[in-house]
Amino acid sequence: MIMKQLCRIFKQISFTDTLQASPRSFYTSTFKYREVVNRKEMLKSVPAVDEGAIGEKSIDVDSMIHKNVDTFPDFNTPNKLFNGVPFKNLPIFNIRVSKNNTIINLTDAKGFPKFIRSCGVEGFKNARKGTNIAAQATAVSIGTKAVENGYKTVRLTVRGLGPGRMAAIKGLQIAGLEIVSITDNTRVSWNPPRPRKQRKL
Repeated sequence: MIMKQLCRIFKQISFTDTLQASPRSFYTSTFKYREVVNRKEMLKSVPAVDEGAIGEKSIDVDSMIHKNVDTFPDFNTPNKLFNGVPFKNLPIFNIRVSKNNTIINLTDAKGFPKFIRSCGVEGFKNARKGTNIAAQATAVSIGTKAVENGYKTVRLTVRGLGPGRMAAIKGLQIAGLEIVSITDNTRVSWNPPRPRKQRKL
């Protein structure tokens, strides 16, 4: 754009006028007009790589509320039947997610463990344990084992932040389990420690 404007200006000014002008009147090199971009500012503007499942970042909650009236729990929820089983007696899948690993275990309604699986048990090593693919593979494995033992309808509790959150839930659905509720038990610190100083690039 700037180069086109410069070409128009050069066409309008005759050759003799340019000879009379000082040699520093015009700059034809493009780098003079390029904005100086700070590397830190540029790196901040680059979007983060999203390796989660499809739909992880955007869920239309309003449309879900309008479709189903009983979206949120109420006083009668513990006694409500799901496939003939009261909600309070449904088995619970506990998903513990961190940036380095995903641990999934199945407990009964009272909290006694039945099965436990992690990405390390499934054969993923080192940095691959923290990926969403490892979490989904682990969830499919333990979900298939649960279905074989007669578990069909389950509750979910998710704790922690990491790439395996949505992938683990998707893996349990792939295994054939019907998920009734998802509870987020991620711990929140209201007095967090002082953050590390910003990395210098």
